[in-house]
Amino acid sequence: MTKRFFAPTRREVLAGLAASAAGLAGGGAMPPAATRLPLQARPATLALRPGQPATPIWELVAPSTARDVRLKRGERCEVTLRNDLPVPVAPVWHGLDGAAAAEPLLGRAPVGPGVTETSIISMPHAGALLADLSLLEEGLKRPVRPLPIIVEEADQVAVDRDEVLLIEEWRLRPDGTAIAPGTDPRETTPLYTINGRTSFELSASGNQRLRLRFINGSQRTVLAIKLENHDVRVMAMDGQPAEPFLARNGALVLAPGARADAFVDTATSASFLLHDGKEARQVGTLAITGWFDRRAPLLPPPPLPSNDLPVQLDLKGGLRFDVALGAPDAGWTRPASFSASSTPAFRAKTGRTVVLALKNSAPVTTAFHLHGHHFRLLDRLDDGWKPYWLDTLAIEPGQTQRIAFAATYPRSWLIESVATDWAAPRLVRWFAVE
Repeated sequence: MTKRFFAPTRREVLAGLAASAAGLAGGGAMPPAATRLPLQARPATLALRPGQPATPIWELVAPSTARDVRLKRGERCEVTLRNDLPVPVAPVWHGLDGAAAAEPLLGRAPVGPGVTETSIISMPHAGALLADLSLLEEGLKRPVRPLPIIVEEADQVAVDRDEVLLIEEWRLRPDGTAIAPGTDPRETTPLYTINGRTSFELSASGNQRLRLRFINGSQRTVLAIKLENHDVRVMAMDGQPAEPFLARNGALVLAPGARADAFVDTATSASFLLHDGKEARQVGTLAITGWFDRRAPLLPPPPLPSNDLPVQLDLKGGLRFDVALGAPDAGWTRPASFSASSTPAFRAKTGRTVVLALKNSAPVTTAFHLHGHHFRLLDRLDDGWKPYWLDTLAIEPGQTQRIAFAATYPRSWLIESVATDWAAPRLVRWFAVE
C-alpha cells in the first residue's frame, strides 16, 4: 500500500495559490524538482559479539546511499518511507525545524506495516540531523538504529575530512539478543558502538583538519565522548552553528539524540573514550599514518555559516511557562496513547519569544526534546544565554533549567520527556504556535 500525506493549513494553501499565480505571471517558472530520498525501516543484524552469531535488530536506512545521508541546505526532498517492520513507526527528525508535514502524531499518522508513505520535506538549515523510529517504542520488539542525515552548507567548509560518529547503546541478554528501550534491563549487559562497531578505528594523516560529527544515538544515556591528546573545538550543537569553543578536557557531553560538530587538527594516534556516568571505556582509536604537508599552518577556524536563526531573543517580553517534566498530573502521556485533542502544554503567537522553566522532579536525569524549533539555554540569572542553540537538553535531578526560543513556525508540535533509565517510558505533550 502506498499513501501520500500532505495536510496543508489555510495559510499554506493561500501561499501556494499566490506562488502559482506569480509563476504564471512570470512565464510559468516551476520550482526545482524535489530530490528523491527513499528510506526503509527493516529488520537487520549487527555483529556485537566477536565470534558469536550476529544480533537481530531493526534499522532505518537509505538503501541507495552509505550509512549517512548527505543533502544540501535549501533542498526540497521527496521522502519515501517504506515500513517493512511488523509494527507501525513514527519517524522523528531531530534538528529539522519548521517541517510540519514531518511532525509525528500531529502532522502525520504513523506508517503502518507494509505501507509506503511519501511526503515533501524542505531542509531549511545546514547541520547534522538524526531520523529516529523510537517514538512508538512500546511496540518495538527490537532496538532500532537511527539514521544520520547531514545537510551540508551551500559553501564548502574548509576541512580535510568530514566524518560522522554515531554512538549507540545496546543492552544484551546472556543469549546475545538485544532488548528495546523502555523494557526491563535486568540480566543484561550494556554495550556501546561507534558506527555499528564495537572497536572503531578512524585513520587519518597527521596535520589534517577533521570535522567530526558526534551523534548520541542512544535512547536513555547521557554520554561523554573524549578524544585523548587533542584539542576538540566545538563548531555546532544539535545541527546549529555555535560560537567556536574548546571542549573542556577534550570531552563532549551529549544527551540522548544530541549532536555536536567538532574540528580536530590531528597530531598523534589517540583513543576515543566514552563515559556513561559509571565508567570510562575505550570505544575506538584515531590512527595516524603519515603526515599531511600544508603550504600554510592551520589557523583557528572561523564560525560556520549562519543558518539565520534570530540574533536576539526578547526575554523581557517573552511568554513564560512552567513545564514539569514527566509529571503524570501535568498532561504527559505515552506516545501510543497521545491525542491531539488533549490540552496543550502552552500556546504562543507566531513571532513571540517563549521562555520555558523545565523542572525535573525525578530522582534521575531527564532528557527534554523540543520539536520544530531550536532553543537557547539561558544563564542562571536569566539575563543571557549560552553561545549555541539546542533542541535537546539533559536536566539533572531536582534541577530547573530555563530555555528560550522564537515561536517561528505555526502549527502544533511535540515536546518529549524521558528519564535516563532504560526501563523508563518515553512521554509526550504538545504545544501550539498560532
